[in-house]
Amino acid sequence: MAPHSKDGHDMHAAAATNIQPAGFPIKYTKLFIDGEFVDAISGKTFQSLNPSTGELLATVAEADVADVNKAVKAARKAFEEGPWPRLSGYERGRILHKFADLLEQNEDELAHLETLDNGKPLFNSRYMDVVSGVKYVRMVAGWADKVTGQTFKLDGPYQGISVYEPYGVIGAIIPWNFPILMFIVKVASSLAAGNSIVIKPAEQTPLTALYMAALAKQAGVSDGALNVVPGFGPIAGASIASHMDIDKVGFMGSTHVGRLIMEAAAKSNLKPVSLELGGKSPLVICEDADLDTAVEIANGSLFFNMGQCCTAGSRTFVQESIYEAFVNKAIEKAKKIVIGDPFKVGVEHGPQVDEKQFKKTLDYIESGKAEGARLLTGGHSVGKQGYFIEPTIFTDVKDDMKIATDEIFGPVMSILKFKTLDELIKRANDSKYGLAASILTKDIDVAHKFARSLRVGTVWINCYHVYDQSVPFGGYKMSGFGREHGLASLLSHMQLKSIIYPLKDSPWL
Repeated sequence: MAPHSKDGHDMHAAAATNIQPAGFPIKYTKLFIDGEFVDAISGKTFQSLNPSTGELLATVAEADVADVNKAVKAARKAFEEGPWPRLSGYERGRILHKFADLLEQNEDELAHLETLDNGKPLFNSRYMDVVSGVKYVRMVAGWADKVTGQTFKLDGPYQGISVYEPYGVIGAIIPWNFPILMFIVKVASSLAAGNSIVIKPAEQTPLTALYMAALAKQAGVSDGALNVVPGFGPIAGASIASHMDIDKVGFMGSTHVGRLIMEAAAKSNLKPVSLELGGKSPLVICEDADLDTAVEIANGSLFFNMGQCCTAGSRTFVQESIYEAFVNKAIEKAKKIVIGDPFKVGVEHGPQVDEKQFKKTLDYIESGKAEGARLLTGGHSVGKQGYFIEPTIFTDVKDDMKIATDEIFGPVMSILKFKTLDELIKRANDSKYGLAASILTKDIDVAHKFARSLRVGTVWINCYHVYDQSVPFGGYKMSGFGREHGLASLLSHMQLKSIIYPLKDSPWL
């Protein structure tokens, strides 16, 4: 869909520094390679659109294979010859703390850019995404000088030690649903470990990544240690995954693309891969749960971020004795969600990220109706511009319906009925995904049985969407492998080496 201004004039030639609401200009639209903002070698650009209006925000330099090669070359030189991996962990931590300071000093502009490019409510961008990102940077900065190995007493006159070392050049490809936070999770962990990194932000949301690259340089991150290459997955992303001089690749996104990343990594230099992929997470509401609290948690579990969350509680299992009462309250709650301009105070629900995601979600809604689920509220687009969809609730959902098996990544709640815990556990586990799950109950034995029985990476008990930078996060099954957050995130960007040496004239063995 070609973007047009409200008066009908074509906006393809609009300047990349359009002044947007609140008066913040878009400052950075070029590739960031070797410490400098540069045009793509080909001169190509692509459009970044405002999902609230469908109109042009900026034209952004489009990286292709040649640009990725240039970025990797800069990253390799920075790792082999530059100062970054030769700084002590303490010094790297100090620079990352300065980066966090700069994120805080520019938090309003970052949040504004995030809402422009992604469409999420400004409150969420400012008080959730930016705040969480700052905490994450400070967490890994604190770990940077605390990574230790072990000492081993061998059988004989020898001793062994283990040491953690950076991989070298990290490649990263991140999604569009939490652009600030996903950039920070990959970049801060890689840099704290002493690596250099080449990162591709999602083509839908490149603006905050470029802004944060400028802040990282200002903080003192060495030239070449951080490189940002906006572009498209089949070209720039594929080039990162298959590059012979990238030592590890991390991907966050769909399971389908995760398979392609693994294949490309295997066919190139057999580089290790970490994947944080899709989910179809069950939220289980037992009959002893407080009903009003359950409705509040269920609402947030699914409709948060317009349903565009890998851990969204998109299979809501409700025990049959409270099913009808829960459904009635859930509908009432969903109808009260405020939809509209994400810059307006009080708006809770913005647009889907782009036209593709908008149409995909509406197609799933039609699928739910066609397969016999009962649509009780929502199900329609909102307004004449932008990509807004009403919060939608289906009941009478069966386990084999597409809306109950597929990751929709939109505001579509599927409510299913269950009788017993044992039955529920089997059904909840009957999914190719294994990212997260939650149970609401007053019975701690029931909660613990559920938590240990579910084949997922995170289980919440009597809560949902509770994250912390110190708690490892990742999936089971086709939701991926590898862990982010905490020490696990730092160690996932390092290799473990063993060193063995003889003991000469030791008085004891």
